[in-house]
Amino acid sequence: MQSIFQILMLLLDVAYFIMIAHILVSWLISFQVLNLRQPIVAQIFFGLNRLLEPIYGPIRRLLPQTGGLDLAPLVAFLGLIIIRIILQNNAALFF
Repeated sequence: MQSIFQILMLLLDVAYFIMIAHILVSWLISFQVLNLRQPIVAQIFFGLNRLLEPIYGPIRRLLPQTGGLDLAPLVAFLGLIIIRIILQNNAALFF
């Protein structure tokens, strides 16, 4: 059972870093530090979007419209942190 706990934590860590990368790249594009006309930047950004859209899509449908502000990454990031905390606090159930 310990291996299941470690695999879950690893998957949450990978999702955490992918979300951080997506948030940073989207901010850099918004502040025009990076440009989507550069092929490598476009590939990274659209690849991250494709990875995270199955997570962000249902959250966007539940959240109210906020204009140009997308709160789905924030809600998903907080949800990921909450799941991590719950797993860590209940780690004894896996051992």
